[in-house]
Amino acid sequence: MQLDLLRAYLVVIEEGSVSRAAMRLHLGQPALTRQIAVLEQEVGTRLLERSNRGVTPTPAGAALAETLARPLAEIDAAILRCRRFGGGERPELRVGYLQSLARSFLNPALAALRAEHPEVKVKLVDLCAGGQMRALRAGEIDVALIGQEGRMLARDFYTKRICTVDVVAVLPEDHALAERMTLSLADLRGELFVGKDPVLSPGCNEWMTQLCRRAGFRPRFVRHAESVSQMFSLVVSEGAVALMPDFAAERFAPSVRVLPIEDASAKWDLLVVWQRGRLAPPVKVLIEALSSVQTGELVALKSA
Repeated sequence: MQLDLLRAYLVVIEEGSVSRAAMRLHLGQPALTRQIAVLEQEVGTRLLERSNRGVTPTPAGAALAETLARPLAEIDAAILRCRRFGGGERPELRVGYLQSLARSFLNPALAALRAEHPEVKVKLVDLCAGGQMRALRAGEIDVALIGQEGRMLARDFYTKRICTVDVVAVLPEDHALAERMTLSLADLRGELFVGKDPVLSPGCNEWMTQLCRRAGFRPRFVRHAESVSQMFSLVVSEGAVALMPDFAAERFAPSVRVLPIEDASAKWDLLVVWQRGRLAPPVKVLIEALSSVQTGELVALKSA
């Protein structure tokens, strides 16, 4: 099938009329009608219902339109990028990331990328986990540096675990457990928990719930925070606790205590996620560089 034929079909559905679609496409109506007939013949079923009021898609036609919209948009975006590169623009690599990961993981990886591919222009986009997931699906970024929420993208994108880090508990400094050196998850039974906004951090509350259930209880969430700083604030104001990867609590707020969780299951995965298709050399270098920043190197970077 020709791409122009598929695009013409989508225009007919948008207009609800073959004549209006023909005007928009600068085609004669008989020519467009023949194109739709060719498409229906190739698909092997009727795609449009015709009436005096115009045309509407059949169930099969609606399914085809829904399936076509995204790949055609991605093809158009790819063609536009190729034209820009052909016009002398530098190739651009768009990277989404969590701010808390920039210094420890992203900065060393970008240095490696610049050393090997100085011609590549890098566009950095600071986004929450949910924002990165939406940007990947919309084709607005090429690579995401994200937490284990990224596993939800595994069906549509390539994913790779960079490392696994320890989990810490954040408590008010006057909490009864605050003087301990470490905690087990079972110590937090009966506590109120601060969760994360499910739109901004999809799956995060489910992850905390799973950890607690392994310790024999189900957490009760008192509030949902929109950011790490708000999570610290809610811990203090609500007298609650929060769980997070240790590097996210590196620069913690006053009036809180951050304690390691000693349970072997209390781990958090860091992932890199990228668009499917042929792996461009700059993307490969970036992924390999991110993968080389292991937990031991992370500690060294924190103390630097």
